[in-house]
Amino acid sequence: MPHQHPAAADYAGLTPDTLLDAVDQCGYPTSGRFLALNSYENRVYQVGVEDAPPVIAKFYRPGRWSNAAILEEHALALELAEQEIPVVAPLPYHDTTLHVWNGYRYALYPRQGGRWPELNLRDDRLWMGRMIGRLHAVGATRPFHHRPTLDIDSFGHQSCRFLLTQGFIPQHLETAYETLTGDLLRQIGARFADAASARQIRLHGDCHPGNILWTEQGPHFVDLDDCRTGPAIQDLWMLVSGEREEMQRQLGDLLEGYLRFHDFNPLELQLIESLRTLRMLHYAAWLARRREDPAFIQAFPWFDTTRYWEDHVLALREQAALLDEPPLVV
Repeated sequence: MPHQHPAAADYAGLTPDTLLDAVDQCGYPTSGRFLALNSYENRVYQVGVEDAPPVIAKFYRPGRWSNAAILEEHALALELAEQEIPVVAPLPYHDTTLHVWNGYRYALYPRQGGRWPELNLRDDRLWMGRMIGRLHAVGATRPFHHRPTLDIDSFGHQSCRFLLTQGFIPQHLETAYETLTGDLLRQIGARFADAASARQIRLHGDCHPGNILWTEQGPHFVDLDDCRTGPAIQDLWMLVSGEREEMQRQLGDLLEGYLRFHDFNPLELQLIESLRTLRMLHYAAWLARRREDPAFIQAFPWFDTTRYWEDHVLALREQAALLDEPPLVV
């Protein structure tokens, strides 16, 4: 699980000189040019290199992961790359992929472009399904030992408890939020119990379109920072959207491609709305835990307003209704 790193420094000390020196000391002579990329959990930069393509430098948020957990993330990426599964894997230097400079832990990656996948075409969904199936075929070969598990307690109970005990929920919504989330978590617990036979495997964990880039050669994964153990459906449900019939068609195409490389337990279909609800609860608590970070203040100025919490409660009520509906059938 994430824990406080004993030598953690805050991002205030990540100056341009520190950034460039960190890349230099890994054998990439920098040109002095760098560009901050969109990343709110870590700090990620494109750094120019003399007489060579730029590299991507990812500085891990202090205190979030242990060294062992980060190295498991890297190991999975390297396993996938060895199997020719398209993923941007970290660059090794002196037999390691995790480096330290001035108290900051970081990794370097090759720059790789592309666009977000639209997945409007059946052929693209089949392709995406095949890639996730291949990822899971590798992920199922061995367990994580240091990465977390996607469970109801960490994503649900802990998130709700944090928001309530730290005073984030406006007073006029406290009772409604506490009652509603209690009911939701009981519903989710029943769905997870019904799908208890679903296998727990190593996952991408955060497989939404923003973590996938598409080129003329097809899709590739660009970020495994949230990889964890969980049910296979977690890496599929965020790629479908729309009305029920449309979601069933999209998911059917994804699974058709997926099943060419890995088995799928259909009981997992009943977890989709449960996982969506857990993600909503976890996301609200994630924003709350990062509220003092200057990057978050700029990116999410609407967070922690009365309107935000009223909309959040309304969205959770809609999820309560969806949890009562039968699961998708494909």
